[in-house]
Amino acid sequence: MEVIPAIDLLEGRCVRLYKGDYAQSQVFSENPVEVAKLWVDQGATRLHLVDLDGAKAGHIVNLAAIEAIASAVSVPIEVGGGLRDRSSVQQLFSLGVQWAILGTVAVEQPQLVQQLCQEFPQQIIVGIDARNGLVATRGWLETSQVLATQLAVQMQELGAAAIIYTDINRDGTLSGPNLDALRELAGAISIPVIASGGVSSVTDLLSMLALEPQGVTGAIVGKALYTGDIALTEAVKAVGAGRIQDIPPNLGFSTFA
Repeated sequence: MEVIPAIDLLEGRCVRLYKGDYAQSQVFSENPVEVAKLWVDQGATRLHLVDLDGAKAGHIVNLAAIEAIASAVSVPIEVGGGLRDRSSVQQLFSLGVQWAILGTVAVEQPQLVQQLCQEFPQQIIVGIDARNGLVATRGWLETSQVLATQLAVQMQELGAAAIIYTDINRDGTLSGPNLDALRELAGAISIPVIASGGVSSVTDLLSMLALEPQGVTGAIVGKALYTGDIALTEAVKAVGAGRIQDIPPNLGFSTFA
């Protein structure tokens, strides 16, 4: 299972939010490029970037930071936040980004998702952010009446390469992933599911590893890497390719703590 470090961009800096609340942001670094390099040096095989300003604005805002990271590291990058039209997606791919993550448009403009999946096969990921099983949109500022599992099935039919599932009530809380919701979602579709939200320890990652046969192929880890609750090198050893079984959990240190 892939361990995917998250780099959340707000005003050009690397931050973490608590439960998606922009008012509760904590700055971890003024230099996101150095953060990206650090995670790659520690074994990351993929990076997850979120343009938090873009998620609110509805278009890419942190373009310079995204471009700088894409040119500085050799691993593939996925980017989400504010991608609500074709030109934004095209712009990302021109910078060398591997996957574009669509969120709000999946609910509001499914036909656009279908068009983009056809134009950029295997490069469109749909991010489903749920609060109590219902999909949230527009930077998590609004909650729809759409069930997460229903949306996942629809997006698979439209050609999405994968689903990133975020449980908002767990995000940034270090309270552990919502395994039941993950199991339900992964069981409803056959495309890969990448889990996000609440991962707090190597033990959490090992518990998610049990869902790998059902299609949970990766876990996005944010706050726990920055606080030192998870050491990326140990996490990769525990659940990544060529993993070492039964390592002691919670071998943490942090460059940011």
